[in-house]
Amino acid sequence: MKWKRDWGLTSRVWLTMFLLFILYLVFMTVLLAFGAGLWLIVVLAVGMGLIQYFFSDKLVLWSTRARILEDDEYPELHRMVEKLCKEADLPLPKIAIMQSPVPNAFATGRSPKHAVVACTDSIMRLLNKDELEAVLAHELAHVKNRDILTMTMASFIAMIASMIMQSFFFSAMFGGRNRDGGGWIVVWIVSIIIYAASTLLILALSRYREFAADRGSAYITKNPRALISALSKISGRMDVVPAEAKAKIEGANAFFIIPALSGNTIMELFSTHPPLEKRIANLEAVESELHGY
Repeated sequence: MKWKRDWGLTSRVWLTMFLLFILYLVFMTVLLAFGAGLWLIVVLAVGMGLIQYFFSDKLVLWSTRARILEDDEYPELHRMVEKLCKEADLPLPKIAIMQSPVPNAFATGRSPKHAVVACTDSIMRLLNKDELEAVLAHELAHVKNRDILTMTMASFIAMIASMIMQSFFFSAMFGGRNRDGGGWIVVWIVSIIIYAASTLLILALSRYREFAADRGSAYITKNPRALISALSKISGRMDVVPAEAKAKIEGANAFFIIPALSGNTIMELFSTHPPLEKRIANLEAVESELHGY
């Protein structure tokens, strides 16, 4: 069966993007009404967005200490990715390895032609061949769905709100904003509300894209049961990995197939990924579709 779009999931993604756009319009209206230094903020936010878009692969590789492999390293892994790319009709990405006891994998890059797929050495020891293929197919599905572009666009309004909140904080700390304190307080409060609302929408969007990548893996491999097994193994192993090992890579959780939560941060309250049981139910539905029952 060829790659098939889940229109229910797609409609939820577009609805989330639409709500973010509405938030953006409301926020811009408030900023203009109170005479905020809008253009400087927007220019800075655009600059940050462009940096995130064009250099996200290098930033993620740096933060996770992943290393790009040479062509003659891990030949079996290279063959596996090449096979999956042919199935998914994708150009061959760069392949990276992370030395970490946390079994995980991620994909990054602004487009299929500039993609990087990475996995940890521990996930290669934990999973069998079919399971590892399913995980890599999940990451390639992120590449095919252009998720980096989607999340960069979605993060734009949150970046603007965050910068205004920080600007107000530092200005207040050093005695600024005294002449029009009332107006800036309103802008600051609205920024907090917009930041919180946009963050919740971005988290919802992140969860939707994980569902979509799971479905993509099932279509690429024709074996959703392998990804179910892999997710269960990774999740079970994550419970016994030392918290300090997870904390080292926790900042890149949005990219991983299973988040590495150390238990020491507020990140556990706002998940970038759907619950495991819902992901399994989603894959079982795809399995029924693939086998016609």
